[in-house]
Amino acid sequence: MATTATTLPIVDLDVFRARGENDAAALAECAKAADALVTFGALIVRDSRVHDADNETFLDLLEDYFAQPEPALKEDERPELGYQVGVTLENTEKPKCAVDESCLSIIARLDPAERPLDIAGHHPDPKCRFFYRPKQDAPPYATAFPGLNAENVVPRDPRFAAVWHDVLGRWGSSMKNAVEGVAEMAAVGLGLPRSTFTDAGKYGPHLLAPTASDLRKYGEKDTILAGFHTDLNFLTIHAASRYPGLHIWARNTGKRIPVAVPRGHLLVQAGKQLEHLSGGRVKAGFHEVVVNERTISTIERRKQEHPDRPLIRISSTFFWHLNSDYDLRPLETLSGKEADAETAYPAMKVGEQVQMELRHIALMA
Repeated sequence: MATTATTLPIVDLDVFRARGENDAAALAECAKAADALVTFGALIVRDSRVHDADNETFLDLLEDYFAQPEPALKEDERPELGYQVGVTLENTEKPKCAVDESCLSIIARLDPAERPLDIAGHHPDPKCRFFYRPKQDAPPYATAFPGLNAENVVPRDPRFAAVWHDVLGRWGSSMKNAVEGVAEMAAVGLGLPRSTFTDAGKYGPHLLAPTASDLRKYGEKDTILAGFHTDLNFLTIHAASRYPGLHIWARNTGKRIPVAVPRGHLLVQAGKQLEHLSGGRVKAGFHEVVVNERTISTIERRKQEHPDRPLIRISSTFFWHLNSDYDLRPLETLSGKEADAETAYPAMKVGEQVQMELRHIALMA
């Protein structure tokens, strides 16, 4: 399948943090962030507060955690909460696009060489995931969506329980700080007050979301680990994985872009909540995770260099959400007053939007 040399814009969050929103250089970075989200649905961000060593510690811990037998993992599963805390076992979540007509039409319009791997069978993804909520202020009210704001699950195995909050809490807070900085930059770049998005995300059910794929079982070329999809939240941020395989599609070109996150940097993608709030001015970014030739090469190298480590691909991912009780509707300053924006993105609570999306991917009845 064809690939492209398209490079995502790199935005410097350090400039924005150091100089403030009224500085010319900072404003230029904000404009770059907003333009990247509109044009590509994604960007690369530099934030010197986020350290690669913390990501390595996090990846080690999660590789060991997901190497446990399935019965041990299943103890940490909470299906009654839509899997919004704790573990989701492999072959549970289904890619929505396989049965969504609008999504299938997007695939059909792509050049055949740029299309994702076939998801027509609507098979569940062979991936596991753990949702962990970094420490945040409790909302000063009773949320209408308690299931989306549940308490964290801590693994029962004492090997993991002893360090879980420390490792995941530290790494999750770093990722949260970085993505909130991007949210502020995007707001400024779109001509909105700096805190527009972060105010809407205060008390949001943000989730550190390591996703695991067992490459001993699912390491053959062209295996789909996460089928073609968009994320349901506002912004998603990723640190580098040890194994390649992530592809994204740029809104402006329809090209399939293999993404490698440079050391010291993070990948940010637009989600459905941002698309909804912007009335479609920013589109949620489509992406997939597959086993490609670079994945296989990395598997062989890891076998040689780290023979005692589990062959498990961990996606170092964080989902940043708007507040579950926030009134989600297109902002007139972004989408104008066009009736089509209101029709395509009807007003609802964020929690309702999340529940609807969870039903589409088979995580909630």
